[in-house]
Amino acid sequence: MMKKKTKKITSQNFLEFIPEKNTQLEWHTDNKGTITLDIKNKGFFNRLAQIVFLKPEYTHVHLDEFGSFVWPLIDGKKDILTLGEAVKEHFGEKAEPLYPRLAKYFQILESYHFIKLNS
Repeated sequence: MMKKKTKKITSQNFLEFIPEKNTQLEWHTDNKGTITLDIKNKGFFNRLAQIVFLKPEYTHVHLDEFGSFVWPLIDGKKDILTLGEAVKEHFGEKAEPLYPRLAKYFQILESYHFIKLNS
């Protein structure tokens, strides 16, 4: 059997990716500035769980202070490095370690399909 080749992403080139929001995702800001992502639970099994187990139609993901600051800045044009500069300017030393933290944040967002990373 052949091994599946995976592209190794280093932190250096990861910062050059340009995040783009999932256009099917709904979100809103509360009066404290916290952003909540509203994910619609679609599909047969989700619909069945909603009927049988009274599961909610939407899952709400509340972003923390840093996530709520970064989310509106994601426009499909700025790379992660540029977004990091805005975070550093706004939060200063409170954001450190900035780039490892920001890289992990975007990896998580991508794993849940909240964003797409373009090169």
